[in-house]
Amino acid sequence: MALRAERYRTELRDLEEWEPYLKKHSGLPGPRANLELVAAVAEEADPDRLWRFSASNDEFLALCGTAGLGRVALLEPDTVMTWLRELASDPRWRVREGVALALQRLGRESMARLLEEMKVWARGDVYVQRAVVAGLCEPALLESNADAVEVLAILDQVTRSMAATADRGGEGFRVLRQALGYGWSVAAAAAPSNAKPYLEKWLRSTDRDVVWVMRSNLGKARMAGLRERLAVRPVPGRRSGSRAK
Repeated sequence: MALRAERYRTELRDLEEWEPYLKKHSGLPGPRANLELVAAVAEEADPDRLWRFSASNDEFLALCGTAGLGRVALLEPDTVMTWLRELASDPRWRVREGVALALQRLGRESMARLLEEMKVWARGDVYVQRAVVAGLCEPALLESNADAVEVLAILDQVTRSMAATADRGGEGFRVLRQALGYGWSVAAAAAPSNAKPYLEKWLRSTDRDVVWVMRSNLGKARMAGLRERLAVRPVPGRRSGSRAK
């Protein structure tokens, strides 16, 4: 991946107009967008181009621009984070993935700043909360136990919010649930001793969607060591009006 991304970076430097090249090599329509090219654009594009792409009606250009804004988030924090929060609810799922990539890039530059922002975002709607989980639950960001502990607290807050949600039929709830279905395992693997009380608490839940989230996380290979140390297992879920997804 790194070699391909570097080749794309070299080719982009020689181009005056990027859009035809990006559309040609986007990988779309298709099951997988060209993420190596997305990474190259994120590194090579100037801020003006990133802003313009992020507002594009073309899904791949919007993905590239959105992901790349993570690089300038520390330079223009208020405007970038406000725009990324809006894009977190974009109807195009690849653009929402671009938000997660942008947040992860910010985290690589300043995890403290990312955590500060995500504590605020965690009080947002289900799409914004999904961006929080996807942005924070990246193994490369959680090498510090202190950072992982803060992420666990944020996940606890988001899970409480999910459990209190009455309207569970929308796409936003579905993608939040899906993100939590792997996010807990990433944070727990980074700080297993700290994660254990949280996991045992949520494993006692009778909420069907929380039960699904916990079972999904326990099934991840990264949870093998911690799984055996847990005092409880998921109980059969039930919630009036909810449906397993």
